[in-house]
Amino acid sequence: MNQTHTWKQKVKMMLHILLPIFITQVAMQFMVFFDTVMSGNFNKENLAGVAIGASLWTPVYTGVSGIFLGVTPIVAQALGARKKDRIASSVIQSGYLAVAFGFVLILAGAFAIEPILQAMSLEPDVAEVATHYLHYLGIGVVPVLIYTVLRASIDGLGQTRVTMFITLLSFPINVLLNYMFIFGKFGFPALGGAGSGLATSITYIIIMLIAIWFMKQNDGMRELGMLSMFEKINWLTWKEVLRIGTPIGLSIFFEVSIFAIVTLLMSNYDTISIASHQAAMNFASLLYMLPLSVAMSLTILVGFEVGAKRYEDAKQYARLGIGSAIGLSALCAVLLFLFSSDVAALYNPEPEVRALTQTFLFYAIFFQLSDAIAAPIQGTLRGYKDVNAVFIIAFISYWVIGLPTGYALAEFTDLDAYGYWIGLIVGLAFGAVGLFARLAVIERKAKQGTLKEA
Repeated sequence: MNQTHTWKQKVKMMLHILLPIFITQVAMQFMVFFDTVMSGNFNKENLAGVAIGASLWTPVYTGVSGIFLGVTPIVAQALGARKKDRIASSVIQSGYLAVAFGFVLILAGAFAIEPILQAMSLEPDVAEVATHYLHYLGIGVVPVLIYTVLRASIDGLGQTRVTMFITLLSFPINVLLNYMFIFGKFGFPALGGAGSGLATSITYIIIMLIAIWFMKQNDGMRELGMLSMFEKINWLTWKEVLRIGTPIGLSIFFEVSIFAIVTLLMSNYDTISIASHQAAMNFASLLYMLPLSVAMSLTILVGFEVGAKRYEDAKQYARLGIGSAIGLSALCAVLLFLFSSDVAALYNPEPEVRALTQTFLFYAIFFQLSDAIAAPIQGTLRGYKDVNAVFIIAFISYWVIGLPTGYALAEFTDLDAYGYWIGLIVGLAFGAVGLFARLAVIERKAKQGTLKEA
């Protein structure tokens, strides 16, 4: 990354960082998309089982991996401040921490999965699919957390094309493995939706190995001393990663888990409702990759400028990112409105599932507007290492406002399942307003020279 002086240069630099991230995020989400679509084409019980399993796994995974996204602003600010000697040690220590968290998750899952599923009102076939899906995912827990650290480090250095190529390479592998394990091709047993969990774990292992190979072979990485030697555990570095990363992980957990909780609450409805909700939520998550990619780009760019104490440049990148996200997300919302029937048809051939999915997709349109504001501001604040405020706003907007509102509308009005979607929209809107206000405070402090260095 380099210093920029004009808006044209900033647009060019942002596209250089953003486009690979966007392609990476879309490819990763397409893996989930194909898990859902291919499981749904096996039968609706497998689609519902994967929905329940994913609703338990996703908030835990995104929350824990979110901790290691704290490596990105740490690396970006160190690069901007020309403190390159700190980067390699931060990466290896974060890798140790990822392994520790991974084994804790595996142990917790071994004891918690079956009691949780038994406590839910699931059809036996759905519960069985969810159980096996989660067990297979356990194989890839440690590899995917290690890869998260490596990816965050590579992205923090501005080399987002590298993670793009790794993901694009792994994407067809994941689809092929899904085909093999879900439908029982090439001599493998037909595992149904649970097979997508095994395919995902194998893919996690592959992308981890590719990332390690790149760090060991790339001249720039070797110059920084990346993965060149083992170190003793440095508790101070662990503390720094956790200080920055834990609020990030918690804010992501509160955001993702609210969607998971809604899916779990919908287990009280029939299988068609669960399957339709999961299909619509899956596609909404795919569209979310656009503002999320902008947010991740802003964390890198703003972190680089803040590290060099160029606060006006950081502000300009924030405005550029937020404006771009709003415009592009509005376009996606229009397209979704026009083609919702075609999108619904991708997930399941049964008319009842398609019709209900299409209705849920209309609510997903409103997600786009709030996400287009909230996500880029989150990324900007993380670039400043202002992570605690984001965590507090996420907790209030989703758990204090969004979930209670959705529950009240679903349980005490005729809206039923739609009430949960309206509650989510209200929570997202509140979060967007709160984040915008916080960004104004941070930028004012930066302009006045009173911003504390994290």
